[in-house]
Amino acid sequence: MKNLDKDPEGGTDRYHNNQEQENQSETSHRKSPLLSGPWRPYRRPRAVVKEWLLRIRCCLGAVCGMEWYGYAAQGILMAFLSFLMDITVTKLLRAHRWLYVKMEGNSLLQFFCWTLYPSCLCAVASSFSHNICPFSTGSGIPEVRTMLAGIEMPHYLSLTHMFAKFLGLICTLAAGSTVFLGKVGPFVHLSTMVGAYLSNLCVLIQDNKKEKVAGEMLVVAAAVGVASCFGAPISGVLFSVEVTCSHYALKHYFPCFFAAACGALTFRLFSVWSGDEETLQVLFKTNFPASLPFYSSEILLFGFLGLLCGAVSCCYLFCYQRILQFTKTNPVFIKMLTTEKGLYSGMVVFLIALVTFPHFAGQYLASKYTTKQLLTALLESRQWTSQSHNASVQLESMPFFEWGSSGIPVCLSLAFFLLIKMCILVLACTLPVPAGYFMPVFVCGAALGRLFGEGVAAVVYTGITSDQDWTPINPAGYALAGAAALSGAVTHTLSPALLAIELTGQFSHTLPVLLATLLANALARSGHRPSFYDILSISKKLPHLPSLKKACKRIPSTPVGGLLGGKPVQLQKAAGPTEVQEAVNTSSETQVPVVDSHETQILLGFVFRSELLMFLRHSKTETVEKNLDDVCCIHPCSVLLSLSNTVQEVLGILSLVGDQTLFVTEKGRLVGVITWLEMKKILEDLAKEI
Repeated sequence: MKNLDKDPEGGTDRYHNNQEQENQSETSHRKSPLLSGPWRPYRRPRAVVKEWLLRIRCCLGAVCGMEWYGYAAQGILMAFLSFLMDITVTKLLRAHRWLYVKMEGNSLLQFFCWTLYPSCLCAVASSFSHNICPFSTGSGIPEVRTMLAGIEMPHYLSLTHMFAKFLGLICTLAAGSTVFLGKVGPFVHLSTMVGAYLSNLCVLIQDNKKEKVAGEMLVVAAAVGVASCFGAPISGVLFSVEVTCSHYALKHYFPCFFAAACGALTFRLFSVWSGDEETLQVLFKTNFPASLPFYSSEILLFGFLGLLCGAVSCCYLFCYQRILQFTKTNPVFIKMLTTEKGLYSGMVVFLIALVTFPHFAGQYLASKYTTKQLLTALLESRQWTSQSHNASVQLESMPFFEWGSSGIPVCLSLAFFLLIKMCILVLACTLPVPAGYFMPVFVCGAALGRLFGEGVAAVVYTGITSDQDWTPINPAGYALAGAAALSGAVTHTLSPALLAIELTGQFSHTLPVLLATLLANALARSGHRPSFYDILSISKKLPHLPSLKKACKRIPSTPVGGLLGGKPVQLQKAAGPTEVQEAVNTSSETQVPVVDSHETQILLGFVFRSELLMFLRHSKTETVEKNLDDVCCIHPCSVLLSLSNTVQEVLGILSLVGDQTLFVTEKGRLVGVITWLEMKKILEDLAKEI
């Protein structure tokens, strides 16, 4: 009444406003709840659309969980992106080929066309990626392995990163086999980015708002990335198992197969719908003899090929590690790779294109072939050595014509191809562009196996037996085993063996291919040698423990007691609202430790942050002040750590318990806490010491 006397006009206005609010509230009860809220244009059409979306969600949710639609969408989206990328790259490569052929007769113009086209594309890819998102260069597999191990790296899953990596990868692949780089690694990284957004979308549209483990969709995305590149779902799932490098949850098994099958099927269907293929079939067509694929005595030769591939992988990784260290320590390279990435990429690619120019050394390298054409030619089942000596055969129609057209023996041309391509690959791996390194190694392994097979066929020119109806040795089988063995030895994985079988459909060679891959891996892993991805992780100082222990064996056995941070935020059981409020403002952890008292520091358990917030709300409404143990439930700790626990033991426990906070005690007294964020800091500090 005092306010109304002082301001009667204001009171009247408030009275009318209250009446209007009551009228609006009465009418709002008669309207749909979807129409409530602030005014927006087209409210009724928006409400109708939203209502239909809710009905669709209810219908879909009645069939299965929304996450399964996310798995299917993951496979379909990545297959579409893979097919779109392949079409774009194919058109750019055809344009380069057309321009080169149109300049026939003018070697100088052809030289500039051959060298400047890939140089400009790689310079654009490097500059674009550096300016938009500096993290988008490279393979992306080391970062994916780190995230799958439980370390959060949100800047590697951003939308800007995905856009920069996708366009940069197209420019890199459009440079062709001159640069000799692939797309598998970056595409797996792109798949994890899409998977992260789909996971958030599934959580948003679920009715119960159930929290999803972030790594679940990332594991599925790793399988989809490989499956949508080659249409190989089984090897994609095996790849996702291998790259986790930690505890693989069985609950991921069926979702990985489901999403990988959706991605592989969609990728092959796009090829059929576009007219490239007549039906669903393997990516690389082969014609291996079905009656007698190989002789039983050839198993020893396949085993020897595996050991040879393991030795070559050790040499390749040694050279790559040395040149990577050189670029990280040389002042000139450090400056160029920091400020002039585009210039560095253009210069390196120009040098590579100069070597592969068809009128120069490129005539011995089959430089006009694309990566797919190279692999198709190397998997040809006919013997090149016998065909090259037959003058009645039309060499122009043979796959080996690009190797035999220079006039030198095919085996010598293959050896030169293998040596130069390995050197080019070592140099190309230093380029700051989005690129994959698996497929080039796969092709080099096929060339090594083909060279070995042609050598065996030339020595045993009468075949294995001396009978009249003898079956000659199939060099393509050795090429297939060499491709799987070398790529598996370089990456320290076994999935390339299954990938080689899925790409060609030659299940008759499953045993020799697997044997060669196992022996190559055994030799490559001996002496705790790092894999290709381990070298990249160590170079980038990523907090990935399996890679760090390859560089320093004492890191896994380091006691965690000397690596703990400052004193953790804690509460005593008799804490009041003031102390609880201070702990809530200071700490952002979901679990806050509770001790008997600040003097004794004896750990009793922990309370959740949500319970502390509820305790603060109750303390404001109640007149009698209560302590923490009177209102909140103190939960016991299921796992306790000691100061002598090693980093590897703590990381393994964290991988099992998930987001739970681990408490470190000494004789019952609380001395520290370890979360995933704290473990990330510990691993980063250990990586800096290498």
